[in-house]
Amino acid sequence: ECVERGKTVQSNWEKKFEAYKTAYPDLAEHWTHAMNGTLPPQLNLDLPEFRPADGPIATRAASGKVLNAMAKNIPLLIGGSADLAPSNKTVIDSSFDFQKGSYNGRNIRFGVREHAMGGILNGISLHGGIKPYGGTFLVFADYMRSSIRLAALMRLPVIYVFTHDSIAVGEDGPTHQPVEHVASLRAIPGLTVIRPADALETAEAWRLAVKNNDGPVALILSRQKLPILDRTKYASADRLGKGAYVLADSDRKPEIILIATGSEVSITLEAGKKLKENGSQVRVVSMPSWELFEKNPQEYKDEVLLPDVTARIAVEAGLSMGWERYVANAGATVCISRFGASAPGQTLLEKFGFTSDNIVQKAKALLNH
Repeated sequence: ECVERGKTVQSNWEKKFEAYKTAYPDLAEHWTHAMNGTLPPQLNLDLPEFRPADGPIATRAASGKVLNAMAKNIPLLIGGSADLAPSNKTVIDSSFDFQKGSYNGRNIRFGVREHAMGGILNGISLHGGIKPYGGTFLVFADYMRSSIRLAALMRLPVIYVFTHDSIAVGEDGPTHQPVEHVASLRAIPGLTVIRPADALETAEAWRLAVKNNDGPVALILSRQKLPILDRTKYASADRLGKGAYVLADSDRKPEIILIATGSEVSITLEAGKKLKENGSQVRVVSMPSWELFEKNPQEYKDEVLLPDVTARIAVEAGLSMGWERYVANAGATVCISRFGASAPGQTLLEKFGFTSDNIVQKAKALLNH
């Protein structure tokens, strides 16, 4: 009896939707895409343009600009922050708060409760029809880890905006400075972690995240301002989808490969330039996402990380755990193996060795080994 009643209800609904499609074809198409978790192929994301002269700009600030640009053309984007919206840059300026009496608002005030935010995002995603996102400081991702794990387990296309991503947070000290968190998130199967190097990679990361329909995506963003890389000199940021790509290459076969993510890419480029001036053949690779890189055919991975070039250095303001797969025993890392401290962000970066000169010294040691 229940089955027959269900068939009747389903049939009636399908007839109504067919009539709706005839009367409102454009809206019906948008509804279908929304419920399928896809975007119309003709949709213009209208991403902002970032030029080197516009910088420097923190990737969290660039993320906010990209989010607001996309929100104009993607009405299904809805989200907020765990009481850190001004810092996370997660507010859709053209909208208002989702609350009693204004259910068409697109900004959700989740409150200081990251785990609840993660659960709400999962529920929204499970319902379908909406692309949810939620933000907090990266160091607080631990409070919502079980929610993130469930999103990955269920392959829900939730977007996480994790800002203030390293010891460069500064004076707030080690309680607010993530060290182990990127490595911890990478350990979750099915979660795509992206740590963009500049505003241009950030825009591409958002493009990938909103089009993605197979598991959650975590955007790892800086507090501090970063230069916008001149893509007339370096490879285009649209290669971010590969997970890693050759950003700057040597004139001949490289002797050493420098691999970096996020805020450390710019200083790694500086190191590469200094080494080149010293006569070394250097390749600099931007690797915003391990997960995306591992999805490539082995041929592409070998093109980027040449198997016979064993002198490699990985540069990331976080734990070195996991980087062994890319630098192996013959390589080295410029990473962190302890908690941070309370001091200006730039002072801490220099103290912990995140300078082009330190990278150069490590590279010379490898090349002279």
